[in-house]
Amino acid sequence: MATSLIVRLGKEKFESSKRQKVNFFSESSPDHSLVNDLLNDLKNYPHAYVTACLMDRQIRAERAWTIPYEIKKSACTFKINDLKDITLSEYKKIFNKNKLHRFNDTMADIFHRAILDIWNKYKGDASLIWKNKPGSATVVYRFLEFKGGGVKIATMAANILARDFKIPFSDYCSIDVSPDVHVVRVMKRMGLVDKSGNIDMVIYKARELNPEFPGIIDLVCWEVGTQFCRPTKPDCMNCIVSSECLKLL
Repeated sequence: MATSLIVRLGKEKFESSKRQKVNFFSESSPDHSLVNDLLNDLKNYPHAYVTACLMDRQIRAERAWTIPYEIKKSACTFKINDLKDITLSEYKKIFNKNKLHRFNDTMADIFHRAILDIWNKYKGDASLIWKNKPGSATVVYRFLEFKGGGVKIATMAANILARDFKIPFSDYCSIDVSPDVHVVRVMKRMGLVDKSGNIDMVIYKARELNPEFPGIIDLVCWEVGTQFCRPTKPDCMNCIVSSECLKLL
């Protein structure tokens, strides 16, 4: 069946990989190594990761992930007790001056609200969102509580914590696949989802394929979509899932 290979590859990636420094797609930034250092520092700056996730909407991921670092440069600090004292108007000035996002005023408000929520709900320590082996539904729900934290962002954030940062959860059943364009394209071309299928169908198909951790196929689908199953001229010959793909181009 076409389901077995993609799930098996996802499980192999999840089980074999060890905690490593995560590359947050920021190579386009001249300070990409410093950006990645900040986002990977869950001990001292867990709020950098949380706010970066919230910024990842309607712009390229490479740009979104740099926003916390750009704010750190402008504010000359990224300590949570300093960030909470910066006003919304000051954040709007930082966003607009540096053109950090397509929707600078809106995202400045989301960033500002996130910092205040982390300070008030989590005592200034964003890592409490995922500490002490919570259930996956709890982690996803906590991300959903942030303004701007929709289902796609919340599941992506939880999936990266589990898959890449190796944060232990008591279960993974509520971590869905993040149905971006690459994931949707791969699942449709493989014949896992009807070509006219919508995002909800992609999510529920992933739940059917691997109920205990639906999002385990996320990275495999994304890698296949970006490396082989491109929108035009797909490289089916070298694709790692070619043997079980219906190639519905």
